[in-house]
Amino acid sequence: MPERAPVDDDGVVVPLRRIAYARSDDQGNDANIGVIARRPEFAAIIREQATAGRVAEAFARLLEGEVMRWKIPGLDAINIVLRDLGGRGGTSSLRIDPQGKSYAAILLACR
Repeated sequence: MPERAPVDDDGVVVPLRRIAYARSDDQGNDANIGVIARRPEFAAIIREQATAGRVAEAFARLLEGEVMRWKIPGLDAINIVLRDLGGRGGTSSLRIDPQGKSYAAILLACR
């Protein structure tokens, strides 16, 4: 991901997985990723860094539609929806992971 990336306490750039957990799945040709802060103080960093634009760039080779993102009230988390991933959904896709389970891992690897 471009722009400024999350940093740890020493000012070192870290992958998102150091400050968040995530789960994902598909809904037809779309996918949903829930990103949860490992500690409450990381929630603001996640909201600042995991923008719709940066997520779209991370999934650029798969994504044909838009990225939508929401803060989840009452939780230190955000919800991300990837629209039109171009694989035609789990039952029609020839991709290795047609069910969208690996999208969270892809996002968590981003810096």
